[in-house]
Amino acid sequence: MGKRPNFLVIVADDLGFSDLGAFGGEIATPHLDTLAHAGLRLTNFHTAPTCSPTRSMLLTGTDHHIAGLGTMAETLAPEQIGKPGYEGHLNDRVVTVAELLREAGYQTLMAGKWHLGLTCEQAPHARGFERSFALLPGAANHYGYEPPETADRPGVLKVTPALYIEDHTFVSSLPADFYSSDAYADKLIGYLADRDRDRPFFAYLPFAAPHWPLQAPAELVAHYRGRYDAGPEALRQERLQRLKALGLADAHVQAHPVQASTPEWQALSPQQRAISARTMEVYAAMVERMDWNVGRVIEQLRAAGDLDDTVILFMSDNGAEGALLEAFPKFGPDLLGYLDSHYDNSLENIGRANSYVWYGPRWAQAATAPSRLYKAFTTQGGIRVVAFVRYPGFARQAQVGDAFTTVMDITPTLLDLAGTSHPGTAWRGRPVAPPRGRSWAGYLAGRDHAVHDAQAVTGWELFGMRALRQGDWKAVYIPPPAGPGTWQLYNLASDPGEVHDQARTQPDTLNTLIEHWHQYARETGVVLADSGPARVHDTGAAVPQHAAAG
Repeated sequence: MGKRPNFLVIVADDLGFSDLGAFGGEIATPHLDTLAHAGLRLTNFHTAPTCSPTRSMLLTGTDHHIAGLGTMAETLAPEQIGKPGYEGHLNDRVVTVAELLREAGYQTLMAGKWHLGLTCEQAPHARGFERSFALLPGAANHYGYEPPETADRPGVLKVTPALYIEDHTFVSSLPADFYSSDAYADKLIGYLADRDRDRPFFAYLPFAAPHWPLQAPAELVAHYRGRYDAGPEALRQERLQRLKALGLADAHVQAHPVQASTPEWQALSPQQRAISARTMEVYAAMVERMDWNVGRVIEQLRAAGDLDDTVILFMSDNGAEGALLEAFPKFGPDLLGYLDSHYDNSLENIGRANSYVWYGPRWAQAATAPSRLYKAFTTQGGIRVVAFVRYPGFARQAQVGDAFTTVMDITPTLLDLAGTSHPGTAWRGRPVAPPRGRSWAGYLAGRDHAVHDAQAVTGWELFGMRALRQGDWKAVYIPPPAGPGTWQLYNLASDPGEVHDQARTQPDTLNTLIEHWHQYARETGVVLADSGPARVHDTGAAVPQHAAAG
């Protein structure tokens, strides 16, 4: 076997499909743009609707209901507690790609967000990473700032402490100049500089940006001052036009209409518009800072002579986050009152360590268009995400690829490229689940025109929202009152925005897909929750709650 490639997998947290310049965005992302244009930009790559389920699928190659994150740990319903696949952390029924690559002779390194278990026994070092610096929960203040603990602290903040661990030791304090994206890049650069050069490496860099709370250095926020004063709909139209010009969206695509309970831009007061635009400015600065840190890691690889020997995969973990945290029934007035008392969300302070803001449904849908909705939904806006892969050894370079792919494909792809394989149904004396994804190796080499054939079936479920795709047909179920509470049917080849429901005109096709979904649910152990906490999405309707820290 020839020289085995290194691997660098970079994950952004809640990044929108069109945020990067190479994908139609106006945000300054020169380092990621250079990599994306040199590689293969994926326009049909899919994840789970939220982060921890996606991360479990990425690292194991199988469905999150099998891997232990059937739902997010923060949102287990009574019906799901104690059921297989709902442990709330990576369970023993799966083996990770880090464990398998380490066994195959790779050095395994990680710095970033984990969200797959909160204890030392569930941390990255216990699942195959030789060196790791990890944020264990789903979110935290990017500067490590925490107000004093008080009795009125809402649950949304109680589940997002800045809990870090390095290797097997919890971090007792963070440096004064801590900023999450900088810290993760610093750690990974250090691990790469000190690495064992007799072995190839697998490096995993899952950022916590641009997940809320939206926070970024003031000098970067200033780069975007006034850029978003025309509002989210103007940005949405700009992005759509650039997607079309770049060949990333069909020239005649019909974008799904915006769904939001928040007022139109013109109905906001000048102060409200200024605050909303500032949140988007901070978001953009977070993305720019993440890109800068990617550039630092790339420079480390270049200086060490490793860049062209490294397969680089970049992706978001789900669609853009459109949640209105203030609309959570569990947190609503208590959350806003707490923030008013303990944070400074004045216009001048938004983005600083002691501010706590999010940007809402309209900005999110500017980034997911032409797709429908955003994170937490099984519609395309929640599960079709930005992704690209770059490696000089691949035949598919400087191209746009429209083959259907999923996050479950990553583990089998890396193992294939490393010249090793998944053990199948047993590993080290215990049963494990085989991958449900497929390797991209033949596709990347130009031998294959697709990764999954037209008969392949892929299912989704989270918070009671469901979807099933076979070929170009997709069935979607969004429970009431956020959705109709009936199955809808779309042909994504002609209707990627999921605008025209064909359930009545194509009943046989829909029934076939529904049967496939029930088979998927049986195979993966889906447990639908009949009760439990509700989350108000920005459509103004309550649906099963997704994690406060997702």
